[in-house]
Order: sequence, then C-alpha cells, then structure tokens
Amino acid sequence: MAFAQSDAQKSFDKLKTLTGSREGTMEGKPPQVSLGVTSMGSALMDEMTGSGSPDDPITMFHLDGGRLLMTHYCDGGNQPGMVGTISPDGKTITFDFLDATNLLSSQVGHMQHVVLQPHRLRSSHRNLGVRDGGGPNRWVDCWT
Repeated sequence: MAFAQSDAQKSFDKLKTLTGSREGTMEGKPPQVSLGVTSMGSALMDEMTGSGSPDDPITMFHLDGGRLLMTHYCDGGNQPGMVGTISPDGKTITFDFLDATNLLSSQVGHMQHVVLQPHRLRSSHRNLGVRDGGGPNRWVDCWT
C-alpha cells in the first residue's frame, strides 16, 4: 500500500529541484545564491554570498513530520523559524513566522514572511517580509 505524499514533502521535493548556484538580484546588488541538499537528503542549505553584508546569511529547510520548516540564520544575529504552506496550484510556497531564537523583542529587524515560487525553471522568486524596528514589513524581492 502506497501512501500519498504530504504537501510538506511535495514542497520539500520541489525545492530540491533548485539545487545549484546562480546569480540573483536583491536591492540592486548581485548576490550569488547556492542551494544544496545535505544531511543525507534530510535538509537543504541556501547560502547567499556577495550581498554586501559582512557575513553571508544561511537558510535551512527541513521536514518535521507533516510540516516544512525554514530557519534563517540572519547576519543580524537572530534566527527566525517559519512554517511553509504550498498553494493549491503547487506553484508557490509561503513561509510564515513561527518563532525565533536570539530575538529579544519584536522591535528588532527580522524576517517575518517568505514567498518562494520554485516553478520557474532553475530559478526562484523570493519575496521577503522583513520587520525593521517594529514598523510594518518591508518587502524585498530577490530573483535567482
């Protein structure tokens, strides 16, 4: 008897198809984005280099039962965790804030929301919701 894949597993498998390195654009800068499968296929590591920050942020994706989780290791020193949901048409994965470590207050700048569109051939559109200083989310588009 075969079991149907969960939406989380389908989303994770879809992200795995984007492995590799490519140049993107973010706030007018050309970062290099690398996505690779690690830990015997149980995790994906996304690294952005050359974005102009002193350190390179890393984002990890993994499954937790029936959930697809994302942890962003920000160059701001915090680590927001988000849970992903896939759109009904399977073309968009939306991550929403779940919790964070090293985030002392909601006033500190941190990522709140990420929209990935991995259906584009070998590319991904990322729309990042970043909360700075307690104000509303600032939206950042990143094309890779």
